[in-house]
Parts: sequence; structure tokens; C-alpha cells
Amino acid sequence: MVEIAIASLPHIKATLNYVATTGEKLVSYAYEPPAGVPMSNVQVEGHATTIHDLRPAASKFALDEVGFKLLTHRSAVRDFWDEDEIERIYYPESVDLLKRVTGATEVRVFDHTLRRRMPGKTDRSTGIPRQPANLVHVDQTATSGAARLRVAYPDEADELLRRRVAIVNLWRPIKSPVLDAPLAVCDARSVIPNDLVASELVYRDRRGETYNLVYNPGQRWFYAPEMRADEVLLLKCFDSRDDGAVSRFAPHTAFTDPTAPQDAPPRESIELRTFLIFGEDDKARH
Repeated sequence: MVEIAIASLPHIKATLNYVATTGEKLVSYAYEPPAGVPMSNVQVEGHATTIHDLRPAASKFALDEVGFKLLTHRSAVRDFWDEDEIERIYYPESVDLLKRVTGATEVRVFDHTLRRRMPGKTDRSTGIPRQPANLVHVDQTATSGAARLRVAYPDEADELLRRRVAIVNLWRPIKSPVLDAPLAVCDARSVIPNDLVASELVYRDRRGETYNLVYNPGQRWFYAPEMRADEVLLLKCFDSRDDGAVSRFAPHTAFTDPTAPQDAPPRESIELRTFLIFGEDDKARH
């Protein structure tokens, strides 16, 4: 039923940025690297990609099937650039939402990022907000998802991983509607293992790992045109359940919408990163 609906959905054609296959281990730095070391050895390839409007079929897409979910949710936060409001109001209301939607018995927020596109600025430049991420990626890998849990909860990780643990991002525009640098999400069922390329991300105090993607015309892409501040996208970035019954990784990226007006206001958004911990009856099923 969903497959039939996809073919009839409105769509646009836009360039998405993928990685080129070089045979090298991909490495990027989250800070200024040592002298002579490049910030990244990732080589980027742009590919014209069909991106479908997910709104007409949003109710048919389940997080555990496709790896993403569009929801309406009005936040009580008045100023998302106020860190106190985020932690005092947004964290608990997001935890409540995720519990209700996913059935997780526990939700723990471990990180958040505010983004504001600033034309001409480089991401991670000193003194400016993070820029939209315009390379197709997944925030975690099969290895780093569990490792991130161990960093956050070293004394509990082994016990938690006997249950099912997922990492889900909650992405929200904080200025709407989003016309500039919208977010595209990929149907996890359309991604094959060879599409995913592990990329090391080096921080000052630790090393992480993400997936980048190589282009595959079989991948199915979606976006929600003109997303509003009272809407959120849930993005599956890791799931310890690996029996094939649920999606584990949903690639996503910011992109330039060729239909957007030239004077579209720069996108502002927040993403909350969370661990979802499920009950004893929902084991990891390795």
C-alpha cells in the first residue's frame, strides 16, 4: 500500500551530496587538526535525486519501518536560543512525546544542537552556530551507537544493552516555515549495506563514528515541504535490535530546494539526541 502511494506523491528534483568511493578510511575532525592534517579526507559527489513530499503519506510511515516519523507537536518553549529553557522545558516535553509515540519505557536526552544557516560561513567556525549538515549521513554506526551509550553511562551500559536500546533524534524548525535548507530523509528499507560507509569523527576527547552514503538510485528520499515550528521529525540513528524486523539507520541531510524563493530566510533548527530504552519484553534480539 505504501509502495503504491510513493509513486504518486508530489516530488522535486534536487542535488544531494554523497561520498565518493576512494578506498580510504574516511576521517573528519570536529576541531582544528594538527598541522598538515586535513579537516576531512571525504570527497563529495553531488547527485540529482528525486525527493518525495511525505505529507500525503505521513500517517503510513512508521518509525520502526522506514526510520523516520513526521509529527505535529507544539512546544512550550518561547526562545530556543535560551539554553535554560531548552533543558528546563524542551527536554521533559520531548521525553514525554517520545515515550508516547515509541512505547519506550525510558528516554534519556544526551545532547542537543542548535543550527542557523549563515551563508558563506564554514561549519564549526568559532563563534557562530552550527550550520545545516549538507552531506548525506547517519549520526551513528552499528559500532558507535553502543559505544556512545558506554560513554554516557559507563556503569549501566552492559545492563541496558541486554534490553533494546535505540538512538532517535528529534528534529524541529525553530523558525517557520522552512524554505531554506530543508531536511531530507531516506527510507531505511531502500538502503543496502554497501550504501553505508563508516566515517571516523575525531573530537578532542573521544572518537566517534558515523555513516556516510554512496549514491544508489534505489534509495527513496522524502521531505516535508515548509515544515513548521509545531512539527517534528523523528530520525532513527541506531537500534540495538538487529534481527531484520526493524529499521536501524535512517540517512538524512540538509539540501538546497530549487523551488525555494531566493530571499528565503535562513533555516534555524534544533535537534535533540536521545537514547530510547525499551522494556524487558523487547530484547535486542541479536
